Amino acid sequence: MDSRYTTAPSLADIDEIAREALGTIPAALRALARDVVILVEEFPDQETEADMELESPFDILGLYRGVPIGEKSVSAQPHDVDRIFLYRRPLLDYWCDSAETLSHVIRHVLIHEIGHHFGLSDDDMERIEATA
Repeated sequence: MDSRYTTAPSLADIDEIAREALGTIPAALRALARDVVILVEEFPDQETEADMELESPFDILGLYRGVPIGEKSVSAQPHDVDRIFLYRRPLLDYWCDSAETLSHVIRHVLIHEIGHHFGLSDDDMERIEATA
Protein backbone atom coordinates (compact mmCIF):
# COMPACT_ATOMS: atom_id res chain seq x y z
CA MET A 1 0.00 0.00 0.00
CA ASP A 2 1.09 3.61 -0.51
CA SER A 3 2.43 4.86 2.78
CA ARG A 4 1.95 8.54 1.94
CA TYR A 5 -1.76 8.32 2.75
CA THR A 6 -3.15 8.12 6.27
CA THR A 7 -6.67 8.87 5.05
CA ALA A 8 -8.43 8.01 1.81
CA PRO A 9 -6.93 9.98 -1.08
CA SER A 10 -9.19 12.74 -2.38
CA LEU A 11 -10.25 13.41 -5.96
CA ALA A 12 -7.35 15.88 -6.17
CA ASP A 13 -4.92 13.25 -4.86
CA ILE A 14 -6.08 10.73 -7.49
CA ASP A 15 -5.71 13.42 -10.16
CA GLU A 16 -2.16 14.15 -8.99
CA ILE A 17 -1.24 10.45 -9.02
CA ALA A 18 -2.72 10.11 -12.53
CA ARG A 19 -0.65 13.04 -13.80
CA GLU A 20 2.48 11.54 -12.23
CA ALA A 21 1.63 8.18 -13.83
CA LEU A 22 1.08 9.83 -17.20
CA GLY A 23 4.63 11.16 -16.97
CA THR A 24 5.97 7.58 -16.74
CA ILE A 25 4.30 6.43 -19.96
CA PRO A 26 6.65 6.31 -22.98
CA ALA A 27 6.86 9.71 -24.66
CA ALA A 28 5.64 8.43 -28.03
CA LEU A 29 2.39 7.12 -26.51
CA ARG A 30 2.00 10.18 -24.31
CA ALA A 31 2.33 12.45 -27.36
CA LEU A 32 -0.46 10.63 -29.21
CA ALA A 33 -2.72 10.94 -26.16
CA ARG A 34 -1.85 14.56 -25.33
CA ASP A 35 -5.31 15.87 -26.25
CA VAL A 36 -7.13 13.34 -24.08
CA VAL A 37 -8.59 14.96 -20.96
CA ILE A 38 -8.28 13.01 -17.71
CA LEU A 39 -11.15 13.45 -15.28
CA VAL A 40 -11.49 11.97 -11.80
CA GLU A 41 -14.96 11.34 -10.42
CA GLU A 42 -16.27 9.50 -7.37
CA PHE A 43 -18.29 6.98 -9.40
CA PRO A 44 -19.54 6.51 -12.95
CA ASP A 45 -22.77 8.37 -13.64
CA GLN A 46 -26.06 6.49 -13.95
CA GLU A 47 -26.01 6.65 -17.75
CA THR A 48 -22.58 5.00 -17.82
CA GLU A 49 -23.74 2.36 -15.34
CA ALA A 50 -26.70 1.56 -17.59
CA ASP A 51 -24.66 1.68 -20.84
CA MET A 52 -22.01 -0.63 -19.42
CA GLU A 53 -24.64 -2.87 -17.77
CA LEU A 54 -22.81 -2.67 -14.45
CA GLU A 55 -24.16 -4.60 -11.49
CA SER A 56 -22.52 -2.05 -9.20
CA PRO A 57 -20.75 1.30 -9.68
CA PHE A 58 -17.71 -0.44 -8.14
CA ASP A 59 -17.44 -2.69 -11.22
CA ILE A 60 -15.47 -0.14 -13.27
CA LEU A 61 -12.22 1.63 -12.42
CA GLY A 62 -11.88 3.83 -15.49
CA LEU A 63 -13.46 4.53 -18.85
CA TYR A 64 -12.38 6.02 -22.18
CA ARG A 65 -15.02 8.14 -23.92
CA GLY A 66 -14.20 9.38 -27.37
CA VAL A 67 -13.35 8.36 -30.89
CA PRO A 68 -10.32 6.05 -31.14
CA ILE A 69 -7.45 7.44 -33.21
CA GLY A 70 -7.96 4.96 -36.06
CA GLU A 71 -11.59 6.00 -36.45
CA LYS A 72 -10.97 9.76 -36.59
CA SER A 73 -11.43 11.60 -39.86
CA VAL A 74 -9.87 14.91 -40.83
CA SER A 75 -13.15 15.94 -42.46
CA ALA A 76 -15.40 15.01 -39.53
CA GLN A 77 -16.15 17.58 -36.89
CA PRO A 78 -15.51 16.28 -33.36
CA HIS A 79 -18.62 16.16 -31.19
CA ASP A 80 -16.70 16.19 -27.94
CA VAL A 81 -13.19 15.90 -26.56
CA ASP A 82 -11.67 12.49 -25.87
CA ARG A 83 -11.78 11.80 -22.15
CA ILE A 84 -10.53 9.23 -19.69
CA PHE A 85 -12.53 8.93 -16.51
CA LEU A 86 -10.94 7.53 -13.38
CA TYR A 87 -13.38 6.52 -10.66
CA ARG A 88 -12.05 7.27 -7.18
CA ARG A 89 -14.12 4.99 -4.96
CA PRO A 90 -13.82 1.87 -7.14
CA LEU A 91 -10.06 2.55 -7.48
CA LEU A 92 -9.69 2.86 -3.72
CA ASP A 93 -11.65 -0.33 -3.08
CA TYR A 94 -9.56 -2.23 -5.61
CA TRP A 95 -6.35 -0.81 -4.10
CA CYS A 96 -7.36 -1.83 -0.58
CA ASP A 97 -8.08 -5.38 -1.73
CA SER A 98 -4.82 -5.75 -3.66
CA ALA A 99 -1.16 -5.89 -2.80
CA GLU A 100 -0.41 -3.20 -5.40
CA THR A 101 0.40 0.44 -4.71
CA LEU A 102 -2.27 2.98 -5.56
CA SER A 103 0.12 4.55 -8.06
CA HIS A 104 0.51 1.19 -9.83
CA VAL A 105 -3.27 0.63 -9.95
CA ILE A 106 -3.93 4.10 -11.37
CA ARG A 107 -1.10 3.80 -13.91
CA HIS A 108 -2.43 0.42 -15.07
CA VAL A 109 -5.97 1.77 -15.50
CA LEU A 110 -4.68 4.88 -17.27
CA ILE A 111 -2.62 2.82 -19.72
CA HIS A 112 -5.60 0.53 -20.31
CA GLU A 113 -7.86 3.47 -21.14
CA ILE A 114 -5.19 5.04 -23.38
CA GLY A 115 -5.19 1.68 -25.17
CA HIS A 116 -8.87 2.21 -25.94
CA HIS A 117 -7.94 5.66 -27.33
CA PHE A 118 -5.68 3.79 -29.76
CA GLY A 119 -8.58 1.51 -30.69
CA LEU A 120 -7.43 -1.56 -28.79
CA SER A 121 -10.05 -3.88 -27.34
CA ASP A 122 -9.91 -5.40 -23.86
CA ASP A 123 -8.90 -8.71 -25.48
CA ASP A 124 -6.09 -6.97 -27.42
CA MET A 125 -4.74 -5.46 -24.21
CA GLU A 126 -4.97 -8.75 -22.31
CA ARG A 127 -2.89 -10.42 -25.06
CA ILE A 128 -0.32 -7.61 -24.91
CA GLU A 129 -0.11 -7.83 -21.12
CA ALA A 130 0.20 -11.63 -21.23
CA THR A 131 3.21 -11.40 -23.55
CA ALA A 132 4.88 -8.49 -21.75
